[in-house]
Amino acid sequence: MAYTHIVLFGTLLITGVVMTTVAEKLDTRGLNCPLPILKTRKAINIIDSGEILEVTASDPGSVKDMASFCEQTGNRLVSSNEVDSSYVFLIEKA
Repeated sequence: MAYTHIVLFGTLLITGVVMTTVAEKLDTRGLNCPLPILKTRKAINIIDSGEILEVTASDPGSVKDMASFCEQTGNRLVSSNEVDSSYVFLIEKA
């Protein structure tokens, strides 16, 4: 299968899927509310504005929690996906 690769400002676009460079990864699997949010807040403070934090969580409540966290803090929830019984969030720091 052929793929079309387009490089645009450091973002790789492969057949309609945007691949984003992640500055930091945070694994909160096994933790329940409020620990994933508290650890996310701490991790987001380490990266620079415009950089991406990838958070992996196992708590189903984290889906709503991450959306609310981003809305309240002004950070952008780039994506929220369920992958292999975990939830993966990409958050762009404001």
